[in-house]
Amino acid sequence: MNEQIRAREVRLVGPEGEQVGIVPLERALQLAADVDLDLVEVAPMARPPVCKLMDFGKFKYESALKAREARRNQQQTVIKEMKLRPKIDPHDYETKKGHVVRFLKAGDKVKVTIMFRGREQSRPELGFRLLRRLSEEISELGFVEASPKQDGRNMIMVLAPHRATKAAAVAATAAGAKPAREPREGDGTEVAPADSGDTTAE
Repeated sequence: MNEQIRAREVRLVGPEGEQVGIVPLERALQLAADVDLDLVEVAPMARPPVCKLMDFGKFKYESALKAREARRNQQQTVIKEMKLRPKIDPHDYETKKGHVVRFLKAGDKVKVTIMFRGREQSRPELGFRLLRRLSEEISELGFVEASPKQDGRNMIMVLAPHRATKAAAVAATAAGAKPAREPREGDGTEVAPADSGDTTAE
């Protein structure tokens, strides 16, 4: 920047992006001084290097604001966990399903875990049947992102909200809607990196 630039001549770009052309460094520095701006090297590897007339302090400030705004708007993918037993009581099932519905409405993914114990491990079809039932009953809000699979004594399925469901959750958050209270029974929360692309199959 300014006197730190070592090239003998530069390709100069004006403050509004207009092309001035190739000029000696001394001339570029004089032009910058005349309009009370900085001479900033924006493409040092070019031959000759490209320099632009700008208010560097203002540029740094605006860049910091944009970076802060980008971090604020970055959506984290939250994965909730719901644990069920293969022979779950009907009332408990409805309660657990209610939590899953609320998580999906909030725009979160849900990892549903069926926990097998003892002789239950010899009947994985009970877990498949329960997970299929759950996925069908919440199909208006979400879809099966990861199909049921056996993991040791557990069977795991991942549900994800549809694009419309997630968009509604983001809009509600932006409008200052009060987040739903977390359930207290058997729920966990995992935070995964933000999705680079949502592969929603609606």
